[in-house]
Amino acid sequence: MSAKLPLVIETTELKEHLNSDDVIIVDLSSPATYVQYHVPGAIYLNYEWIVRVEQPRMGLLPTEEQLNNVFGSLGITQDKHVVVYDDEGGGRACRFLWTLEIAGHNNFSILNGGIQAWSNHRNEISSKISYPTPCEFKTEMNYGTVATRQFILDHLSDKNVIILDTRSPAEYSGRKVYAQRGGHIPGAINIEWTDAMDKANEKCFKPENELRQLLESKGITPNKTIVTYCQTHHRSAHTYIMLKSLGYENIKGYPGSWSDWGNEANTPIE
Repeated sequence: MSAKLPLVIETTELKEHLNSDDVIIVDLSSPATYVQYHVPGAIYLNYEWIVRVEQPRMGLLPTEEQLNNVFGSLGITQDKHVVVYDDEGGGRACRFLWTLEIAGHNNFSILNGGIQAWSNHRNEISSKISYPTPCEFKTEMNYGTVATRQFILDHLSDKNVIILDTRSPAEYSGRKVYAQRGGHIPGAINIEWTDAMDKANEKCFKPENELRQLLESKGITPNKTIVTYCQTHHRSAHTYIMLKSLGYENIKGYPGSWSDWGNEANTPIE
């Protein structure tokens, strides 16, 4: 039953699976939001547990051991379908899904619109803290969806690889700088991550036709390899999942993103 759940799941569909034994719901909202209200049965996860920091580089991929510990503590097994959400438009939730995919677990969904959509549609909410049944999780690392700094350097002039910068225009242009150097990766196309959100509709993903139009107007087509990045691969993880939901098959995320590229002395910058 759970295998039929789509990548982007609506509140009405999740409602039907609330009591399914094969569905695990993970909440990556702020602690204050979770304690106040959440989807019944949702397990809380702190975002910091799924990213690694090596100052000044942020948002790096955790070690296999850390991933085993985190996913095992949530009770994730291969026969479970994981549904994740947050309270900030889906950035943290999407980073979780990208990481889960790398660790070898592919049965997952994001709740469209997060906790806002859930509560605004008058679904049952809970303040009862849910505790998972831990299990042993064994990562089967698949680095196919990871873009390293070296991969990007090797493909800067490759016409079949598109670098997609999902930061604000001010960060892209170098007016706002959150690293030793400002600017963007040479040739990168800028689409701010929030452009994929319907801001009048709980920050749900915009309709498919609007998203395709936005992407294709910038030359971002499914026949290319798309590398998404932001400052740490938090915002760009949202773009990664958006592309995946549209059927784009060759997508990579750049962990560390600009905190890696912009703090390196010899990387080219525009």
